[in-house]
Amino acid sequence: MSSPKLHYGRWSHIGNVYALTLVCQHRQRSFDDERCVQIVSRTLRAMDEEGFTASLAWVIMPDHIHWLAQLRTRTLGYCVQRFKARSGYLMNRCRKRSGAVWQPGYYDHAIRSDESLREQAMYILANPVRAKLAERIGDYPHAWCRWEL
Repeated sequence: MSSPKLHYGRWSHIGNVYALTLVCQHRQRSFDDERCVQIVSRTLRAMDEEGFTASLAWVIMPDHIHWLAQLRTRTLGYCVQRFKARSGYLMNRCRKRSGAVWQPGYYDHAIRSDESLREQAMYILANPVRAKLAERIGDYPHAWCRWEL
């Protein structure tokens, strides 16, 4: 995830929608802790409320998150860094720890105009089913989507 090659060709465009994957440091299962799940879900909502993003769907897996969001202001890198810094700080404070919570870097996919946002949201929400954490979409408690699927 932290390979500099991920930065080649990366661009930020206000108004564009991105599918993002952010991974916990050393694939630590930070989100087995319900307190950390709540911190991340509140931070995702805060990013929207502060006008940085408009989230369309997200899922918090045990060691990573998937996030489908429209960029509203700043660069994609700035928004991801702000999310990671805030959530990491709050998670460390809650667990009385220090150090990195997130792996450096992230994976992003800019959604093309011919791609369906609902299909992308469905793919994200199906992650717990593929990982055998839920029987069907909608059963996993740490997921959210703007649309009823």
